[in-house]
Amino acid sequence: MCGIVGLFLKDRRLEPQLGELLSDMLITMTDRGPDSGGIAIYGPATDGKAKVTIQSAKPSVDFAELERDLAEAGLPARVAVKSTHAIISVAAARLADVRSVLAAIRPDVRIMSSGDSVEIFKEVGLPRDVIARFDVRSMSGTHGIGHTRMATESAVTTLGAHPFSTGSDQCLVHNGSLSNHNNLRRELVREGMAFETQNDSEVAAAYLTAEMAKGKDLGEALASALDDLDGFFTFVVGTKSGFGVVRDPIACKPAVMAETDQYVAFGSEYRALVNLPGIEDARVWEPEPATVYFWDHEKAA
Repeated sequence: MCGIVGLFLKDRRLEPQLGELLSDMLITMTDRGPDSGGIAIYGPATDGKAKVTIQSAKPSVDFAELERDLAEAGLPARVAVKSTHAIISVAAARLADVRSVLAAIRPDVRIMSSGDSVEIFKEVGLPRDVIARFDVRSMSGTHGIGHTRMATESAVTTLGAHPFSTGSDQCLVHNGSLSNHNNLRRELVREGMAFETQNDSEVAAAYLTAEMAKGKDLGEALASALDDLDGFFTFVVGTKSGFGVVRDPIACKPAVMAETDQYVAFGSEYRALVNLPGIEDARVWEPEPATVYFWDHEKAA
């Protein structure tokens, strides 16, 4: 049992409140998963710039002089430290170089996310503590997703926490378990995908990344997942401009959605949504089994 939430803003006037709203939603789901918490925020992109969120078990060591060491390795960057995580900002053309440079100069750090707009923060502990540690409430953005975990099939670790990100500006949170993830992992490895954990949810994220690399948009990739993934699952997924939800054909994991002119929201339970603005006038429904729900800022524009 886990708790997942998501919020996709249609009204730009709400963007400064994204972190606050999403934090309250996630904290409400604490009793569904007290092992670890994580959140992904899609903030404003900066022309010509990209960013990588990294995590360290020894931040005082790994983040000390990191900006200087990156420059000496030929990668000019800005580094902003947030507790056990740091955001590395680089020229977009150098984004692909960050992983190899970090492997050489900071082999123990782990990449949480990369892309133009997404930042992912996740750690072991209660959602309220994770949110306070990274000052999530102060963050603004266009959309975000969050997860509070009750581990059932893998260890309680930072890397095992959600969201999982396996592609640029892509991430996924999952409630459920997949039965064919080992076979699917082997297929994806043959296609060139790399994995950090044994978690089945990372396989789901990598599957969607691989499908979108073939030219599918998020909605099309989620539709393919209904054919190729076996097990119980509710996924909430983010891309740079998109937000998607899908449940397996049995749909035994709880889910509720709400939509107004200002936002689309998802929660494992309705109580995660009750403090959203205008919720009393929202269209509220339970997402149907084997049905893809998909919104995209670029397509809306």
